[in-house]
Amino acid sequence: MNILFFSRRFYPHIGGVEKHVLEISRNLINKGHKVIVVTEQHARNSKIQENIEGIDVFRIPNLSEGWFKKIQIWNWFWANRKLIKNADIVHCHDVFFWYLPFKFIFPFKKIFTTFHGYEGYPLTSKDILVHKISEKLSMGNICIGDFIKKWYGTKPTFVSYGGVNKVKSEKLKVKSSEGAVFIGRLDEQTGIITYVKAVEIIKKKIPNFDFLIIGDGKLKTEISEKIKILKPRSNAEEYFRKYSFAFVSRYLSILEAMAAKRLVFAVYDNPLKEDYLRMAPFSKYITISSSPSELVSKISFYLDNPRAQEKMVKEANAWVKKYTWEEMTDMYLKLWKSGTH
Repeated sequence: MNILFFSRRFYPHIGGVEKHVLEISRNLINKGHKVIVVTEQHARNSKIQENIEGIDVFRIPNLSEGWFKKIQIWNWFWANRKLIKNADIVHCHDVFFWYLPFKFIFPFKKIFTTFHGYEGYPLTSKDILVHKISEKLSMGNICIGDFIKKWYGTKPTFVSYGGVNKVKSEKLKVKSSEGAVFIGRLDEQTGIITYVKAVEIIKKKIPNFDFLIIGDGKLKTEISEKIKILKPRSNAEEYFRKYSFAFVSRYLSILEAMAAKRLVFAVYDNPLKEDYLRMAPFSKYITISSSPSELVSKISFYLDNPRAQEKMVKEANAWVKKYTWEEMTDMYLKLWKSGTH
């Protein structure tokens, strides 16, 4: 099949959706399919068109913000409408509005959507409306998380939480330090400030507790200069194996930490994010906290009870082995086969 993906950002830009699209594309190509990704130009020096591991990538250049940006995107697609015309499958990753006018130009084209994450809290009526329009005009969808059905009213064709690559057993034997690593954006949705405040408390009792942050974002200036921060990197999950604990609150990083046999400490600060975590099938294999003090209490418990930590990690690792990118790719193929309206 000739598959056309739309994604706001794509590799080498780093993020959960970017990695999701990359891994699915890799697996589809291995199965003999052709994959094209249309994305925004994320940097002035990034190539407008290139081939990455067999994936044909087209980047829409020189985009403004606001409503004019949508017009620019639609004009680009009109000029490059052959990409849509020649595609057997068009699949949007959140950005269904890119395709909206072409739903009526190509009314019988097979169009699908994956809904990743959420825009923020509280949700606006516009957020919910956009989801409903995308759902109704798609032939099927994948929701990344059960919370989407509850909060957006979306009826999912399939529900998933992403995937992981299999980790070789010898890599899991690397000795980890007594500390934690955070991987993710430095913004409200990832709980970075809660983690930082918890570490400040822990270090008063355990001065050598090591803490590393890998990420970037608007809250970077609120983090103490005493904490080491590395820029985002494509191999960030490798750092899980260097630390005992994973401070992560987004699905993909949680799964990667579980695959690396690291105990996950996730946090939330609003009801939506709480459902995001507690409604996930892996919630019983991670710790979930709502404040720095609660987080510190749970960290202290597992530091004092290594057997309990080992048990949790073992069960989490056994669970996550079923959620590979190969299984996720098969879900996409089933979705496209099931689309009927």
